[in-house]
Amino acid sequence: MKSLLQYEWPGNVRELENCVARAVTLGDRLTIDVSDLPPAIRAEGGDSAQRTVPEGAASVSTTALAEMERMTILKVFEQAHGDKALAGRMLGISRATLYRKLKRYNITARSAREGAPPASH
Repeated sequence: MKSLLQYEWPGNVRELENCVARAVTLGDRLTIDVSDLPPAIRAEGGDSAQRTVPEGAASVSTTALAEMERMTILKVFEQAHGDKALAGRMLGISRATLYRKLKRYNITARSAREGAPPASH
């Protein structure tokens, strides 16, 4: 709550709406946590204990991180019903960045609808 209250919200209600939609989509708990918020909002508030690197995170391989990113994009793209602009806003990335990542991970509107299996890299 502290992070949400301390953030300036330059995009007003639309930015808040996108932030909440992103947190709900990416969160894995019943309660939105600071870790579910976009990086810019997390940096505004919250205590430093919540921003430390989780135990064991250093051992996560680049391949595993790429697969987590791919699955997150796929999940959000599915929730946005293939709307790339909305998916980009929910992820907190530009549309151009989203297009690059969709191409990199070979994600299409069809693969999002079908819950595509992991692509081999």
